[in-house]
Amino acid sequence: MKLDEIRDNPGARKKRMRVGRGIGSGKGKTAGRGVKGQKARTGVAIKGFEGGQMPLHRRLPKRGFHNIFRLDYNEVSLAKIQAAVDAGRLDAGQPVTEAALVTAGVLRRVKDGVRVLGNGELSAKVTLEVAYATKSAVAAVEKAGGLVTVLAAAVEAE
Repeated sequence: MKLDEIRDNPGARKKRMRVGRGIGSGKGKTAGRGVKGQKARTGVAIKGFEGGQMPLHRRLPKRGFHNIFRLDYNEVSLAKIQAAVDAGRLDAGQPVTEAALVTAGVLRRVKDGVRVLGNGELSAKVTLEVAYATKSAVAAVEKAGGLVTVLAAAVEAE
């Protein structure tokens, strides 16, 4: 193989359709935009427009409140942690941190921290270092001989 023989795979690069270039092209005259009118023109933005009538999304009353400072926790059940320990993805001897849960594949990513829920059974003696844990989760971990450390940074943020 030489440098001048290198070619792309057939069909890897598709030529773009040149619209509005004559009737023989198949996309001439109206260039696929249908016939005349507002939508055939450029710069159309009519998504919520109701012909000058007050749009529905402005007629209805506003309701509720969205707290922009609310923390978004990843929730992990004790059953998932136990399954990861059983599968050998988590080492029960090492502290189970947020990074360890991501590495083990229990979580995809750490958001604002990890919240441990008390669903499921836990038989492994684990040390959890998480942002939040429910009372039932703490009780279940301590019953199995483990320890739960709630991180101070997350407590101050709440």
